[in-house]
Formats: sequence, structure tokens, C-alpha cells
Amino acid sequence: MITEPHIASVFDRDLEAIQAMIMKMGGLVEAGILDAAQALESRDDELAERVRKADKGIDALDEQINAEAARLIALRAPQAGDLRTVLTVMRISNALERCGDLAKNIAKRSMVLSQSPAIGDTAGALRRMAKVVEQLLKDALDAYIQRDADLARDVRQRDRDVDQMYNSLFRVFLTHMLEDPRNITTCMHLHFIAKNIERMGDHATGVAEQVIYLVTGTMPDDERPKADITSVMPVNGSL
Repeated sequence: MITEPHIASVFDRDLEAIQAMIMKMGGLVEAGILDAAQALESRDDELAERVRKADKGIDALDEQINAEAARLIALRAPQAGDLRTVLTVMRISNALERCGDLAKNIAKRSMVLSQSPAIGDTAGALRRMAKVVEQLLKDALDAYIQRDADLARDVRQRDRDVDQMYNSLFRVFLTHMLEDPRNITTCMHLHFIAKNIERMGDHATGVAEQVIYLVTGTMPDDERPKADITSVMPVNGSL
């Protein structure tokens, strides 16, 4: 007969293997975020293409994590806290996969933009914004490994910084488009990149919220702090 401790040890071993895949996936996503932003600023199409191709590895890990997590639930029938941990892993994997897709989209747009004149230092500003988001994601994953709800709450609050950077860039893009209609196409691409980075910040915040849920058993009951003004902008775009 299989004893309880043996069942528990097998579950822990399987969960550790899944968590190792999560951290590998997180590392790939963090690299993709930084590399996509660097490719944009340096107009490096080869680096952008590597980011685009690397997304397949991120997708494969997401599929593997979800398959292993489903198998773990089916075979081990985890209860209470253990089940919460497995579900949290699956949600974090999903958030990372979406961040990988957004990094790939940035890389694709950067290859288009490398053929157009630069718009001031907007590419540099986007790279700095991406670095902030990459650090948010790193801290959210560290909070998960350490089961640190305080660090997760800090990540959640710092997402406002990303929103404020996005708002500032939105104004810059709008100004350039109004000053010279020839900038419209380029600025629209840049705006979509900024929005993709802002959305990655939201996904990092989502990971942090899952950590809070994992540690405390409840999701945060307050409104997520947001500072994105563009969703409530007047139709005429006045600021």
C-alpha cells in the first residue's frame, strides 16, 4: 500500500519540476521583452527575428506546463492549498505566454519601423519602459518562488509607473502626428508597441495578484491601481 508521505513526496517532486519550467519560461520571456525593445532602438532586424522565433519555445513550455499540471491534478487529486498552487502555476504560465506574444509583436513592428525615420528618442523611451516592465515581471516571479505577498503587493503598486510612462509617450506620439501628418504611420506603430509594453505590465501585475491569492487564499479586494488616461480620452484627443 502506498503511504501518505510517499504520495506527498511524489506530488512535491512533480510540482517542483513544473515550477522549474515556469522559471525557465519566465527567463525566456524577460529576455524577449528586453531584446525586442533593444531591437527597436538599435534597428536590429536580426535580433528582432530571434525574438520572433524564440516565442515558439515559450509557447511549447506553456503547453508542457499546462499538460503536466493537468496530469498532476488527475493523478494526485491535490486538495486545498496544493490545488491552489497548481492552479496558480497554470495562470502564471498563461500570463507569461501572453507576454511572449506581445514581445513577438513588438519585434515584428520593430522590423517595419527600421525602414522609417526615427521619431526623436521615442525608441529609447520605449526601451526604458520595457526595462521597468521586465523588472516588474522578474519581481513577480521572485515573489511566487519566495511566497512573498509583500513583494507581490509592491509589484501591483508599481504598475502605475508603467501607466504613467505610457501616458507620457501617448502625448509625445500625438504631438508628432499633429505637427506632421507624415509621422502618423510611424507613430501609430510606436503607439501599439507602447500599448503592448503597458499590457505586459498588466500581466506582471496579474502574476503578482496570483501570488497574493496563493499566499493568503484571497484575491486583492481593492481596485487595481491604474493610471492609463487614454481609455478615457475625449474623442477629439484633447489633453
